[in-house]
Amino acid sequence: MQFFTHIPRPPLSSFVDLFWFYDGYFPGSHKKERLMPDGSIELVINLKEDEARIYDRENLDKCERLAGALVCGPHSSFFVIDTAQQDSVIGVHFKPGGAFPFFKVPASELHNLHVSLEDLWGHEAGLLRQRLLEAQTPQMKFHVLEECLLAQAFKPLERHRAVDCALGLFCNIHTAPAIADLADHIGVSSRRFIQLFSNEVGLTPKLFARVRRFQNVLLQLRNARDVDLADLAASCGYFDQAHFIHDFKEFSGINPTAYQTQKTDHLNHVPIHQ
Repeated sequence: MQFFTHIPRPPLSSFVDLFWFYDGYFPGSHKKERLMPDGSIELVINLKEDEARIYDRENLDKCERLAGALVCGPHSSFFVIDTAQQDSVIGVHFKPGGAFPFFKVPASELHNLHVSLEDLWGHEAGLLRQRLLEAQTPQMKFHVLEECLLAQAFKPLERHRAVDCALGLFCNIHTAPAIADLADHIGVSSRRFIQLFSNEVGLTPKLFARVRRFQNVLLQLRNARDVDLADLAASCGYFDQAHFIHDFKEFSGINPTAYQTQKTDHLNHVPIHQ
């Protein structure tokens, strides 16, 4: 398998975490993977087949079929994908709150959804996929993505100052203030702040903070061999271990111990063995 990444030049670098490209991915013994929520938006384009399959979490024999270019909205729950569609795939991983200039709909309307890129960009979606197929090298493909995003920006490449300030404060889960305090600090009403944040990020501030705390837990579980769950819950700011387990299962569908035994090199990908 070959894996390439690219950080775009400014101004895109303020909104895009990275571009990524998998080629020749072979998952081994499992055919499906559970993807964990991280509160960001992803643009994904399957270059091997013009289709994407998102599976029913309760019945893995059922799936939703979308065109090969799709937008994965900001999630606060896990979803299930087919590993075969990762054989040759390229994507844009937006920073939290980074995708809103490139789509006309508020990010909140994409919450927990997968949407065909054609529904958002029209025929430009198909043209982008074709240009990516014609590009001969990963670097050329990344250049195509940069050009396309700059051309498709519907809004100025700048965040609302309230959202920008909030995202900076939410980076540290231990010092993130209460919503009312944060709104006062920024100088807007709580209601207006929640609306601004939801429109640009796709989640409410409270839900986004919970998802980011969950991501911090995943990092600690991946990097440690032996973890005391009570200590982990306390260090990550949970009220108690029961609250921690409840949140973890709500976001991932499994418990922390199961994640530890099934974890891979990819923080948010967990194999499903049937």
